[in-house]
Amino acid sequence: QVQLVESGGGLVQAGGSLRLSCRASGRTFSRYAMGWFRQAPGKEREFVAGISWSGGITEYGDSVKGRFTVSRAVGGNTVYLQMNSLKPEDTAVYYCAADETYLRITTTPAFWGQGTQVTVSS
Repeated sequence: QVQLVESGGGLVQAGGSLRLSCRASGRTFSRYAMGWFRQAPGKEREFVAGISWSGGITEYGDSVKGRFTVSRAVGGNTVYLQMNSLKPEDTAVYYCAADETYLRITTTPAFWGQGTQVTVSS
């Protein structure tokens, strides 16, 4: 059974930092692209960041470029999202995602985690 489990969410003040982690199990995810999406109340789910299986390709949503960094551990089953200079508008549930194809990781990945709440206070 495929499982993606996020951790690291919480409450932080504007300007602060958080690091999210996502551990994948159930398959060999070292050859899967992985990424992050978020969904704020009343808004559509939004692509945040993606990373290829090798880590050689990364991509970010416009609203987080220059502030967030996606990376993955050696072995490939854990992906991280380092979030700096957080703003109240970054408040959302953050979801980890995975797919065999990098092109789909920014749009409709096949596998999803349950999400972790990030709240940024002003």
